[in-house]
Amino acid sequence: MVQTMPFVLFRMAIYFGAALAYVLVTGTGAGIGWGIGALGDEGFRASATFFGGLTGFGIVAIVMYWLREYILYMVKAGHIAVMVELIDNRPLPEGRGQIGHAQAIVRERFGEASVLFAIDQLIKGVLRAITGLIRGVFTLLPVPGMKQLITILRAFLRVAVGFIDEVILAYGMRTRATDPWASARTGLVLYAQNYKPMLKNAAWITLFVYGLAAILFFVMLAPAALISNLYPGGMSAMGVVVALILAWSVKQALLEPLAVACLLQAYFRTIEGQVANPEWEDKLEGLSDKFAKIKDRAASASASPA
Repeated sequence: MVQTMPFVLFRMAIYFGAALAYVLVTGTGAGIGWGIGALGDEGFRASATFFGGLTGFGIVAIVMYWLREYILYMVKAGHIAVMVELIDNRPLPEGRGQIGHAQAIVRERFGEASVLFAIDQLIKGVLRAITGLIRGVFTLLPVPGMKQLITILRAFLRVAVGFIDEVILAYGMRTRATDPWASARTGLVLYAQNYKPMLKNAAWITLFVYGLAAILFFVMLAPAALISNLYPGGMSAMGVVVALILAWSVKQALLEPLAVACLLQAYFRTIEGQVANPEWEDKLEGLSDKFAKIKDRAASASASPA
């Protein structure tokens, strides 16, 4: 993480900027609502202020949703690229040159942002199917309350695999694959045939990351309360939302890349010397139609003339 400091600072600028946008645009919306609310009684003003703030929050959320491809392509994938270079002891440029170097690697491997985003979405779908293997084991146990336990386990595992899609993308970067679809297929098969230790790693790292994020949330409540008091009408309830936004920005900027760095090392250490097992490839194809799509795209790419 320290050696990728230019990317850490880049992530901080992106996510802290997003947090600032949430706070400012939500406050602006609340201010407009407060002004409109002056036309009515106190109850109308409170409602107008609330819905004005909600509208401002929604606008930023929509913008962040549309920027998700750009963030994955320029920020997350680039950071993964420099981590992979460090794992293999390759020299990295200093300063802003590191960011340009990483983004060149990403462009070389994936081409357009839309290609990387499409692969990432399919990988996430396959990973969700792999977590079903563990859920299936639990359903066979005759334990009272197992249905509720499985529901909780399903929710937790969905969170835990949220970092692993980036690990699969890293596999293609490390192997210098020219076909990102084929490398995603192989990376997923290698992950699936080691899913028990990998999910165990992901579970512990998820507890660590979200535990720290929860602590950050409580720490942020004090400054968030001060910020919310600047909103029209006080809007003290907004303090909780602002604290969540601030904790989210720290998680995305600092804790998430730390989790990915840990999982990268665990994944590459686990699969070292292994080859993809055809039996697992067939099993994944039966488990997930998204894996079948990845496999079809890889086959089409290999069949295309150079």
